[in-house]
Amino acid sequence: MSLAKLNMVQAINLALFEEMEKDPTVLVMGEDVGVDGGVFRVTEGLYDKFGSDRVIDTPLAESGIVGTAIGMAVSGLKPVAEIQFEGFSYMTIDQLAAHASRIRYRSRGTYHCPLVIRAPYGGGVKALEHHSEAVATFYIHIPGLKVVIPSTPYDAKGLLISSIRDPDPVMFFEPKKLYRAYKEEVPEGEYTVPLGVGKKITEGEDLTLIAWGAMVRVCQEAMEQVKDLSVELIDLRTLSPLDDRVIIDSVKKTGRAVIVHEEPRTLGFGAEIIARINEKALLSLEAPVKRVTGFDVPVPLPRLEDYYLPNAAKVADAIKEVAAF
Repeated sequence: MSLAKLNMVQAINLALFEEMEKDPTVLVMGEDVGVDGGVFRVTEGLYDKFGSDRVIDTPLAESGIVGTAIGMAVSGLKPVAEIQFEGFSYMTIDQLAAHASRIRYRSRGTYHCPLVIRAPYGGGVKALEHHSEAVATFYIHIPGLKVVIPSTPYDAKGLLISSIRDPDPVMFFEPKKLYRAYKEEVPEGEYTVPLGVGKKITEGEDLTLIAWGAMVRVCQEAMEQVKDLSVELIDLRTLSPLDDRVIIDSVKKTGRAVIVHEEPRTLGFGAEIIARINEKALLSLEAPVKRVTGFDVPVPLPRLEDYYLPNAAKVADAIKEVAAF
């Protein structure tokens, strides 16, 4: 298996290309995904290779895109529907909560809905309103819907292939801040990263640091500022279903934890993680678990975006505070 140095855009494009070449039931649909290759050029070249029957430019109607994709999925196809920005995904919640996520339950297993919804996710690129939001919590709360957020090109390809092959619907959020941030070696050819399995990036003894998406890179930068501490960094990768075993095992070892996410603080996924730590590792804690998060306001326009988002300095301060408790 040959290796190429790819950024996240290229890795996702390669996953789509390989799965479409391997499986004729896989198709791509969304606004501008065809002729233009997508707003971030993630689907570039697919239209020329597979044609308009399998790379479908749709109207600007997110509910219609997902509703149509649900019908395709139940009928035996494997649609990968793109929502151009995560802030435009709100219109899809009715289709996802009322239909896609419960088709297998509703039909007692007779029907499945092998649907993937891709969407650029989160801030960090100084975009307009509705273009920088982190809205994973809405979708995590829908039973039957998987939620995936990669943080590396390698994981992006492997997780997307797993998502396309999954028999149930998957919300696949792509942190746009990382789209072209860096390159790493990504195998050409088939490999998968399993859904529902977190990844321990570094081993540590003093504190557990938990993040996903673009915040993983922020945490790595923060760790450079606290080199005197032994920090265990965990990338969750899949938020639903959550691999809480990797979290609990780590917290039982370190006794301390910091959770970092760019989603708003109240009812953000950090709160659920703290609840599970309290249920399963409370007696191992040597300090209260701390969150570094976005604020309970809409993501601000470019001038204040850097203040809104967690950064390395904020995370380093949290690590020091919890370690010193």
